[in-house]
Amino acid sequence: MALLLKTHFKLAKTSIKENRTRSFLTCLGIAIGVASIILILSLTGSISNLVKSEINEIGSDLMVIRPTSTKDSMTSIVEELTSANTFQNSSLTISDTDVIKKVENVVAVAPIAIANNTVISEKNTLNSVAILGTNLDFIKIEPLSIRFGAFLTESNEEKSVVLGHTLSLALFNTINSTVGKTVTIMGEKYMVVGVLDKIDKTVSFDNIDYDNAIIMDIKNLNKATGSTQIQQFNIKVSNTDSLPGVKEEVSKKLTEAKHGDTNFVIAYGDDITHPASSLFTIVSGMLALVAGISLIVGGIGVMNIMLVSVAERTHEIGIRKAVGASGRNVLIQFLFEALILSILGGIFGLVLGYILAFLLSTVTPFTPYISWEIVAITFLTTIIIGIIFGIYPAVKAASKDSIESLKHYR
Repeated sequence: MALLLKTHFKLAKTSIKENRTRSFLTCLGIAIGVASIILILSLTGSISNLVKSEINEIGSDLMVIRPTSTKDSMTSIVEELTSANTFQNSSLTISDTDVIKKVENVVAVAPIAIANNTVISEKNTLNSVAILGTNLDFIKIEPLSIRFGAFLTESNEEKSVVLGHTLSLALFNTINSTVGKTVTIMGEKYMVVGVLDKIDKTVSFDNIDYDNAIIMDIKNLNKATGSTQIQQFNIKVSNTDSLPGVKEEVSKKLTEAKHGDTNFVIAYGDDITHPASSLFTIVSGMLALVAGISLIVGGIGVMNIMLVSVAERTHEIGIRKAVGASGRNVLIQFLFEALILSILGGIFGLVLGYILAFLLSTVTPFTPYISWEIVAITFLTTIIIGIIFGIYPAVKAASKDSIESLKHYR
């Protein structure tokens, strides 16, 4: 059996070498489809790892509560990323903070509300600046570093704000002497008490770009806007083991406080995902479908070339059958050749896909994700493509009559 496979391999190698250009173009068709899938899987894995690493940095004792939507998941995700009024129907309120705090093993609770408004400084005016309303527990949960000044405290929370690193530069052209200066938001003046250190996070599980945000007490935000819609609650519990119990108790308490309304979802661990990550997964799935179509086109190319090969080698098939080769041997020979073309295309596509992923990482913050699962999927896919699109030409070759084949000349 081993000798027979070795013979089939030699014959396939000889055939491919004799038609190098044709074989290369066939492999290229498979490679383009595989490279597309590799690139998509690599970027998807990179996004997922970024979100998980952020959650691990914060700690495994984190829990979040978010409003739910009655719309389908795709519509809900797109609206959350593009609409300023995503949470206008949210049933979560500031008063829920006190309800959650009363639950056993809850260490800290930070409501998060986002408003976009104009911010005026002594030097510049910026429009549509993200204003984050929260409370003093926020810094206990979110691992933000203060570059200058301090975070909000009981002594300075009234009419005080903390600026993101990039926003401080945009408003005052500096971060060194920003503390103590004032900004005007919705007609009210606020003193800058702190400036955040630059954050190198490209994806945030809570959908906030802290480098370009202003943080203020949520009560001040509520007064300024008239009504505050809660985006989510971040909750820190005493230990990881208490998460299931806390989730159940928080759900019970909130449902009672809202008279049976359960328009919210509680998540922790791997269930905490960022909407952009979910959207990227959906988009990646759609792109993978397109890449799959290109892979099928590549498979059709393999079948086409193998049919041409069968037609050109009809006399060879007749000779093989005349000296004792069975139809099964002929079938395996041509199927083996189709598999080699497909696998070579897969290997080329794997290399090409990761080269593209690394090139893309030079202009984006996404590090290519490499795993044995992706490699396994690649080889399994190419083998399946080779078998599916190589079986018909192989069967056609095996079914040829030896006498009629011997009469055929190129």
